[in-house]
Amino acid sequence: MSETHTFDLVLRGGRILDPANGLDLVGDLAVAKGRIAAVAERLPDDAADTILDVSGKLVTPGLIDTHAHVFEKVTGRFGLNPDMVGVRSGVSTLVDQGGPSLMTLPAFRRFIAEPARSRTLCFLSAYLVGGLEGHYYPQLYRPDCVDVDATIRVGRENRDIVKGIKAHAEVGGASRWGLDVIKQAKRIADGIGVPLYVHLGQLWPEVEGGEAVDPDMLVEELVPLLDSRDILAHPFTRHPGGFISTRTGEVHPVIYKALERGLTVDVGHGSHFSFEMARRTLAAGILPYTLGADLHGYNVKAPTAGGGDREANPFYGVAPFSLTHAMTELLTLGMALGDVLKTVTSNPAAMLGMADEIGALTPGMAADVAVLEVKTGRWQLSDNSGERVTAPEMIVPAFSLRDGVVQEVDSPLLPKPIPVAA
Repeated sequence: MSETHTFDLVLRGGRILDPANGLDLVGDLAVAKGRIAAVAERLPDDAADTILDVSGKLVTPGLIDTHAHVFEKVTGRFGLNPDMVGVRSGVSTLVDQGGPSLMTLPAFRRFIAEPARSRTLCFLSAYLVGGLEGHYYPQLYRPDCVDVDATIRVGRENRDIVKGIKAHAEVGGASRWGLDVIKQAKRIADGIGVPLYVHLGQLWPEVEGGEAVDPDMLVEELVPLLDSRDILAHPFTRHPGGFISTRTGEVHPVIYKALERGLTVDVGHGSHFSFEMARRTLAAGILPYTLGADLHGYNVKAPTAGGGDREANPFYGVAPFSLTHAMTELLTLGMALGDVLKTVTSNPAAMLGMADEIGALTPGMAADVAVLEVKTGRWQLSDNSGERVTAPEMIVPAFSLRDGVVQEVDSPLLPKPIPVAA
């Protein structure tokens, strides 16, 4: 910022949408010293060192992806590069879900969080091994592979980047050890004072020769163990043990009870997204609170650190993919644009306990800003079950700011919209 100018940068003439502050106006947004400095219908032409014309584009708080897997190299084929998932895809903040553990958190901090241009946080794994190879080996996630007291200690010592705990409640694990690990994970989360993020939907095969686990009973037993700050993931999963009852084909009654108690819902898209399950859940009046893209080395066709035959993994999915692509899917399913934006701005900021720092365009807060385009036409979307849907609009990132610095959007993860003939 020069002596003659008030601001470093002004984004001029965009549609400013800020759910946290109830803003929806065409105007200018100014940045100074890495912070939001002003929002106005028009700022003086000589107010800034640089003025960027963003007419016809959306200007929103920086996007927050609540479900990432970016512990590159350490988690093998699973972990993607954080900036490829983050700022290069138009996303300012990432939350790695369960990659680092109490043993590997120092490496996550030193080699991932500190050098990344994207703000990179984590929900610490409840398991000693963390997310090695994407939870590919169920024998590593049993109760005696959890150290409650040590994980609490490490989480407390690293609260600047540890924002929650991650664990799994699904039929494969339940067939082996019931909900013992979830109970341990809840003790850890409570001991640190953070939310517990619970994976729903089958992940591992059930034990051969064992008693079959009723997915509905599993959900009924799980919910009473949780409280208002905890998070239920994968509401639109195509796998048994999610929001939709295998008995009735409708939202399980216990899910309503959970939401009444204050639990929130994260999409956790990844390899768990079904348009059909999403329609049923949304029709029941359940909106996701946050939107995690859940990208990892088994469900994208971009370069990965570990290499290897990803197609051999049962969770290999469709790609390219991105957070804005997931936003487009919610928009296509009928969610209002303002509600979609909440899932990637103000709501996740509150979930992370960082609503005074990110997730809004309030003067004084970090200048994390997304500049988006909403393109109209006919675009083809597909889910993990192979269903194809035609979208009339597509949300595409143009560029973003991270602490006031312009970030180019050039990630190989960004899908090329597939137009559909009229």
